[in-house]
Amino acid sequence: MKALTSLAAVCLSALVLAGCGGSDDAPAQPQVIAHRGASGYLPEHTLGGYELAIRMGVDFIEPDLQITKDGALVAIHDDTLNRTTNVATLFAQRNGGYKVADFTLAEIKTLTVIPTGTGKTSYPGFTPSAANPFTVPTFQEVVDFAKKQSNAVGREVGIYPEAKQADPVMEDGILKTLNANGYNAGSKLFIQSFSDATLRSMRAKQIAQNNKMPQILLGVATKAADGSLRMGVVGGTSVTTLTLQEVAGFTEGVGVLINNTTYPLTKAFIDQAHAAGLKVHGWTFAQADATLAATEFRQFLDMGMDGMFANYPDLAVAARNTYVQGK
Repeated sequence: MKALTSLAAVCLSALVLAGCGGSDDAPAQPQVIAHRGASGYLPEHTLGGYELAIRMGVDFIEPDLQITKDGALVAIHDDTLNRTTNVATLFAQRNGGYKVADFTLAEIKTLTVIPTGTGKTSYPGFTPSAANPFTVPTFQEVVDFAKKQSNAVGREVGIYPEAKQADPVMEDGILKTLNANGYNAGSKLFIQSFSDATLRSMRAKQIAQNNKMPQILLGVATKAADGSLRMGVVGGTSVTTLTLQEVAGFTEGVGVLINNTTYPLTKAFIDQAHAAGLKVHGWTFAQADATLAATEFRQFLDMGMDGMFANYPDLAVAARNTYVQGK
């Protein structure tokens, strides 16, 4: 009952600002991105997890995307199935493992997504509306669900897909799905990738299709040899640096690692990113303790952060709402 009361309280607070039945016409405010759904509470990348996050008042749900053997885009973080599903109880290994690319969509649809970390199979006071809330959804199913939930809660639920593979097939699949569903430059959408080559290629394709869509380059905050601030693009064990002005040539923002002593995210970096016309989103806010989480969120909000990837969406929404109400 306590959890149900808490969920209702978050929804009411979000309604006051932007959420559970309100309007998206309010002034811009820091955005809460449900990292893999409500992944701290329920199985990640499931319709059930996305729905709980939406009910908690998030602005965006985040589907990481992989490609099946038969070319379907599915929402799953890893390029393998065994960490987050029961695949090992139903199928033998293929090519020495359980790669998503070695299984058809029909086969993957027989799997159940299992909780990881602090996740559980249920959340007090919450009943998912989807018929199969804890199976692996396709990208199209996530899009359909976001639109359906937008109608249910009375506010637009954004989507934040990540191209997990630097692959033209992935690029084309994402753009084909988004185009078919009416997404454009003004949509509540960000396409994200750790690969600058992928985002450069997708931007060129968007321009050719006359449908430019918002993009976010993921990476780290770093410095060049002369001490000037740069965006670090992570590839394997190396980090390549780009100027923020260069990044602004093919994206609308950056998604930056937080709480890392090697690559500290500073107010100066955020200020310079803003000066280059870039939004700054931080990943990943994974503090489960409400008091510690509130302090952590406030630290980065005070620095000017525009969005937060959070495992515990209710804590992020509460911190964001407190911050906005205090301005």
